[in-house]
Amino acid sequence: MGVVNVTPDSFSDGGMFLGPQQAVAHALRLIEEGADIIDVGGESTRPGALPVDAAEELRRVLPVLHALRDAAIPVAVDSTKPQVMRAAIGEGASIINDVNALRSPGALENIAASEVGVCMMHMRGEPRTMQAAPHYEDVVAEVRDFLRERMDVAMAMGVERERIALDPGFGFGKNVEHNLDLLRNLARLTEFGAPVLVGLSRKSTLGAITGRPTLERLPASIAAALLAVQHGARIVRVHDVAATRDALAVLAAVGNGFPAP
Repeated sequence: MGVVNVTPDSFSDGGMFLGPQQAVAHALRLIEEGADIIDVGGESTRPGALPVDAAEELRRVLPVLHALRDAAIPVAVDSTKPQVMRAAIGEGASIINDVNALRSPGALENIAASEVGVCMMHMRGEPRTMQAAPHYEDVVAEVRDFLRERMDVAMAMGVERERIALDPGFGFGKNVEHNLDLLRNLARLTEFGAPVLVGLSRKSTLGAITGRPTLERLPASIAAALLAVQHGARIVRVHDVAATRDALAVLAAVGNGFPAP
């Protein structure tokens, strides 16, 4: 899953693809590099980010979706807002990627009434405050229970299991040790029959480990993607598609049942 942030303030590439032409060109570049899904976001969810209203989010996202309507691969939209979800689905989005796990009023109903896929993510708190001393008794068990509950609720509303992916939410209300614990135990999240999506690319945990600034975290991001796949992830959400695919191709060539990218 290749990342296209149409935002001025995302943690890694904020402002780089804010204009529709730049965002579309970047998406097409990621497709050429081998992305299987493009994830378009119009609102930053980095730690400390302030929310934007639905009208602004739609202004950023809809022109990009329109231009990618005939893309050869599915396009996801990263949003928590039901209004944005409805418009994105109408403009051809195949997947809704919701960091709030369809908890906003009306979000679940939108997905149930459609045929799109959905990724539901665990987040403790909200982006503005989520990294203010996050605490868990057992982060793996709590994330697992939350995702299972959200999956059960979605299925009870008529969202088929085949449409659901789950994301443990690395960096969303979690410190470095929480993130590492989740990565070590990722296989425990694969037991529900839904593919697990992992987003570790360039994140601050990798900076804490390596001491590298955001744009110098490519080797660490590749290592994290490989570890995630080895521990059961089916989708990796990354900024650097070509390099990650090459690394996954080597992993697949070695064998052990890992799928080729």
